[in-house]
Amino acid sequence: MKKIISTDTAPKAIGAYSQAVCVNGFLYTSGQLPIDPATNELKGTTMAEQTTQCMENGKHILEANGMTMDDVVKTTVFITDISRFAEMNSVYSSYFSDTDYPARSATEVSALAKGALVEIEFIAYK
Repeated sequence: MKKIISTDTAPKAIGAYSQAVCVNGFLYTSGQLPIDPATNELKGTTMAEQTTQCMENGKHILEANGMTMDDVVKTTVFITDISRFAEMNSVYSSYFSDTDYPARSATEVSALAKGALVEIEFIAYK
């Protein structure tokens, strides 16, 4: 059975999509931009600041479904400048235990919504 997940602690959808969908124990989030849910505006100007906001948004969506970052099995990272991967990765990796990283894909894209530098989507299982 499909369950739509929505929380006020993460940015509201800015289009025809849900924050996340849970089905058969898997949670699939939409891509999380570095949007502050309180203002609905981009938060941060650096890769580190924006990555932090993306990860916080994802974490709040997981929590809304009774999950934690430990339940994440896969992420996809979209980044507008792959030469800044290390800056993103230093923040990203701090959200997971050193021995329990999820699988991950990362790709450079030409642009992201609202002019963001990074966007991250999560798949979790519980």
